[in-house]
Amino acid sequence: MTVIENSKLTVVGAGSVGASTAYAALIRGSARHVALYDIATAKVEAEVLDLAHGTQFTGSSDIVGGSDISVVEGSHVVVITAGAKQNPGQTRIELAGVNAGILKTMMPQLLEVAPNAIYVIVTNPCDVLTVLAQEQTGLPPERIFASGTVLDTSRLRWRLAERAGVSRASVHAYIVGEHGDTEFPLWSTATVGTVPILEWESEGHPRMTVDELDAIAVDVRDAAYKVIQGKGATNYAIGLSSARIVEAILHDEHAVMPVSTVLHDYHGIDGVALSVPSVVDAAGAHPIPQTPYSPSELGLMRRSADALREVAASLR
Repeated sequence: MTVIENSKLTVVGAGSVGASTAYAALIRGSARHVALYDIATAKVEAEVLDLAHGTQFTGSSDIVGGSDISVVEGSHVVVITAGAKQNPGQTRIELAGVNAGILKTMMPQLLEVAPNAIYVIVTNPCDVLTVLAQEQTGLPPERIFASGTVLDTSRLRWRLAERAGVSRASVHAYIVGEHGDTEFPLWSTATVGTVPILEWESEGHPRMTVDELDAIAVDVRDAAYKVIQGKGATNYAIGLSSARIVEAILHDEHAVMPVSTVLHDYHGIDGVALSVPSVVDAAGAHPIPQTPYSPSELGLMRRSADALREVAASLR
């Protein structure tokens, strides 16, 4: 396994998601060097100081940061979390205009100091922003992609594992499509261990029904709204999932993750970023074209594509 020596991760945006991503990366040792960049000087300096005070307990990683773009220089991976946050009752798509403007200003500056980095967009709506950023920068699609439904998939596996009475690592299921209201699970290939999801049963855990799976899918889709309603933001789980994506890149893992890249001739879908199972390694993210879909799942994927294409077109 290839590991990038002296690896550097920069997190752009020192809000709750960015700070949580930097914290998760430090705790997990995701990169040798972690940097945090934000134009809000006092905020970013305070976050860096708070994180630095704990580096005795984080192993080999260290943390730097500030409001000067030079802190991004030399990054192997740049995770972008900067932007307006999602308010209670607000959809990710409603954030599109404001955050597209922020990204448009920021991307050329980031590319100037980190031209060889792989860019992971976490800012919402991440799928739409990925399309716009890829068009603007001209980067190959594998080098600029969104965290997509990696977190949604984790939410799904957590729920299914609890219901099936097994460990989360034993649940094999993906959420795909938009990271948002049109996302959906790939039930046709979902398994517990080697057993199809609808056939799994064990003592105290009867078979699941289609209606039950549908209800779980809705809960997963709406999970962020519930967290935002209660505490104002989702930050811990997205921080952890972003750190995990960074590790797959820096360790050249060839890990399969449902990240969101701009698709080209993927089951007939073109020019829109959607989460699909992809191989993530040191070169970036590569969608897996052999992923099977049932006819109804393909219909849902096209519905996701149409919804996002419409939003992206309105922002160009």
